[in-house]
Amino acid sequence: MFKDKTVLITGGTGSFGHAAVQRFLHTDFGEIRIFSRDEKKQEDMRIALRNDKVKFYIGDVRDYNSVHDALRGVDYVFHAAALKQVPSCEFYPMEAVRTNVLGAENVMRAAIANEVKHCVVLSTDKAVYPINAMGLSKAMMEKVMVAQSRSCDPGKTVLCATRYGNVMASRGSVIPLFLNQLQAGKPLTLTDPNMTRFLMSLDESVDLVLYAFENARPGDIFVHKAPASTVGVLAQAMKEMLNKPNEIQIIGTRHGEKLYESLVSREEMARAEDLGGYYRIPADSRDLNYNKYFVEGKVEISKIDDYTSHNTHRLDIEEVQRTLMKLDIIREALNA
Repeated sequence: MFKDKTVLITGGTGSFGHAAVQRFLHTDFGEIRIFSRDEKKQEDMRIALRNDKVKFYIGDVRDYNSVHDALRGVDYVFHAAALKQVPSCEFYPMEAVRTNVLGAENVMRAAIANEVKHCVVLSTDKAVYPINAMGLSKAMMEKVMVAQSRSCDPGKTVLCATRYGNVMASRGSVIPLFLNQLQAGKPLTLTDPNMTRFLMSLDESVDLVLYAFENARPGDIFVHKAPASTVGVLAQAMKEMLNKPNEIQIIGTRHGEKLYESLVSREEMARAEDLGGYYRIPADSRDLNYNKYFVEGKVEISKIDDYTSHNTHRLDIEEVQRTLMKLDIIREALNA
């Protein structure tokens, strides 16, 4: 399917981009394009990879023309560029709108204009019942994706989304923070030890993108089923793994933080397809002529629960430690 095809990754110098490039280099893709606005990170990546398959494009998703030009001749797009730090987006919500909503729309419009076969946009659990600007902007991005998928020719371009929980050791993740604090002998700073978060690896996130490339229908949202852990258990697991005596300090909830995250809402669960390791949430295919679709209220929706980090499989300390051993930064720290 991917033989000699061209894939472009927006935000390709970020943590998702790095993981995607490493995986895509071991596929049949003929060319991998990195689209980002940071020339220094591109240069570092170019030197580290030294691979003629990888091409670099400087541009900003906020600028339609730069995205459109980079997408000429592209077959697949993975849109990972985003403002994703919750506190930053709380203080600068319009910046989140410009990048996460309008920037994503630029990527989708440019993909349609260039007849890109598949465009996958990256979303987050914070887009479900959002309470913060980052989640609100990603929820709007999902709505834009579904709306754009209705108006484009699915024979030419398929738009879909992937929705993730916490990706372990990604930029801004709490795991690198805890590791640095443990190694420096500082207290581990927890906002709330009872807070739960989904745990998945970067490799699993790339698996879902490849699955979406191969299986998506227009407007689909794919969700990776993931276990979860409390932040308190995660901190204790890391302390024991590194055999460190650091104290745990509770600093209180940050701007826009939730006690738990939801990956699939109750309303979405009512129509979601269980694909084993994933959920597929199909787009609502109704139009604005609601009277054509009049039915009595669905009683089953009130009996369904959301899919959240509180009711998914909860990892204990040993399970968290086994999960953490999949991460390069943890293995390197233990072998240092």
